[in-house]
Amino acid sequence: MPTQSDMTTQLDTGVLDSLQHQVAVFARRAEQTRLGGVGQARNSMDRAAYLLLNRLDQEGPMGVKALAGGMGIDSSTVTRQVAPLVDSGLVKRTSHPEDGRAVVLQLSPRGKARLEEVRSSRRELMAQVTDDWTAEERDMFCDLLTRFNGALSAAHGAVPQAAAPAS
Repeated sequence: MPTQSDMTTQLDTGVLDSLQHQVAVFARRAEQTRLGGVGQARNSMDRAAYLLLNRLDQEGPMGVKALAGGMGIDSSTVTRQVAPLVDSGLVKRTSHPEDGRAVVLQLSPRGKARLEEVRSSRRELMAQVTDDWTAEERDMFCDLLTRFNGALSAAHGAVPQAAAPAS
């Protein structure tokens, strides 16, 4: 049975080197721009906040453990990342409807509006960046990037992120 090392050498190392380099460049560009969109909303929301707000918007109110589990991160990390969102009024802490002792995180109306503002700005950036792409190329890139992210999550034992809603 071939080892992982054998499998890597059987693949085109040039393509793998190019892929890892392009992923590194992409990560740097994404952080530089925060893929923050255009206009006033550009660079206005960090990645952690965007992903947390997006998850609450997609899946509804949930506890810290469920949010952390669904994102493949530690509960203490979620607690730390949610605190400024609560302080700024983007997320509300409420009592669990069935167990008043438990806390549920919920996107506030202000959070929903802010998330849509950032989504719209990011959508515009994606439109600009892929302006000369065909619809098929955009679809293919999105499908491959989703597949790549899922494979990375699986390789690290993390829970894959749900695909973003088509808007």
